[in-house]
Amino acid sequence: MHIAYSFNSQTQYRLDYLIEHCILAMVFCLPLSLDAATLFLGMGTALWVGKMIVTRKLWFKRTPFDELILLFVILSAASIAVSPDRNFSFYNYYHLMGRYIVSYYLVVNNLHSLRQLQRLVWSVLISAVLVAFYGFHQYIQGVDISTFHWVDGEQFPDLKIRVFSTLQNPNLLAGFLVVVMSLAVGLGLHTESMPGKLLLFALAAVFGACLVLTYSRGAWLSVLAVAAICAHLYNRKVLWLFLIIPLIAFFGHDAVMERLLSVLNPTDTSSTLRIALWESTLAMIMDKPLLGIGWGAYWQVYPEYDFFLNNPDARIVHAHNMYLHIAAEIGIPGLLAFLAIIFGHAKKAVDILSKTSNRMIAGIIFGVMAAVLGLVLNGFTDYIMFNVQLSMLFWLLNAIIIVVWEGNYRYN
Repeated sequence: MHIAYSFNSQTQYRLDYLIEHCILAMVFCLPLSLDAATLFLGMGTALWVGKMIVTRKLWFKRTPFDELILLFVILSAASIAVSPDRNFSFYNYYHLMGRYIVSYYLVVNNLHSLRQLQRLVWSVLISAVLVAFYGFHQYIQGVDISTFHWVDGEQFPDLKIRVFSTLQNPNLLAGFLVVVMSLAVGLGLHTESMPGKLLLFALAAVFGACLVLTYSRGAWLSVLAVAAICAHLYNRKVLWLFLIIPLIAFFGHDAVMERLLSVLNPTDTSSTLRIALWESTLAMIMDKPLLGIGWGAYWQVYPEYDFFLNNPDARIVHAHNMYLHIAAEIGIPGLLAFLAIIFGHAKKAVDILSKTSNRMIAGIIFGVMAAVLGLVLNGFTDYIMFNVQLSMLFWLLNAIIIVVWEGNYRYN
């Protein structure tokens, strides 16, 4: 019996080690390659199941949000029944929802220590450095964006370059950079060593500089809002740390100032299109408020509600508003479940910050809370979590909150 116990313990230790490194590899690859991230997610999940088989123990912890997450999963699945293409919606649903939920529970059930969480956050930050420097490379070398229709050429004749790095679109890159800026600032504020602070604030500056080059107005405004809220709730230093690079760019580069001030221009084509999309999406919600139009079916249904473009060949894949888009696709109850998940995790993060005396825990949670807040605020003018990588990152950030909240070291 003693030999069998030792064998199981040693095997479990090795499996735990492999699972952790699969999670770290998944997080590192997430902004670089979705295929690679999915591969490591699958490997980590297989090892997690293997650990249960070898140890003959169900390694699955309950969280305070299991019921809400299950409700969100069920409501999302129910919307498939009303989709104009059920096969497509089902295929899209289990591929995406599967990634989100499995990544969340993989982290919740297999990371247990503060050191592991530190490694996870640093995996994101190191990967983000590569993403940012590739963005700088695009800016220096020049990248033709004329075929992407990301900029109104008549309104911004001098804006020829918007970097997007590995994330396919400048707005997606900008959303990712807001997340990693938040993580770097959160850790930097709570790191005791001066070299550590300088390194983390330098990373935040690098991410901020790359964020400027995306020319994503929604992300710029979300940074301003995150900085203002966090400064009000926590420390005024946060405001300056978030804003120093954008402020320098704003006052030092005419194109940046022109781009930001265009938000107030009622003739801006991007703003006009967004408002038109919101009107169309509201019409979808009013027609089908309970189950929505079907998971992932927005691009299929939009031509029926195209009151602005009047182009049956236009392929509009999302509503440029996260909340309207979710309500349209899976119904108002589905949106409420999703909002409850966000609010519940945010409340747990605030509770941790108000009680913990551990500076590293405070740094991680503050950074995560600011990152999620950035995604939430950005959702009012865009739907960057339409991107699978950013949605997976959102669920991973929430999983970090639960790991800290459930840990034995919770408030030490």
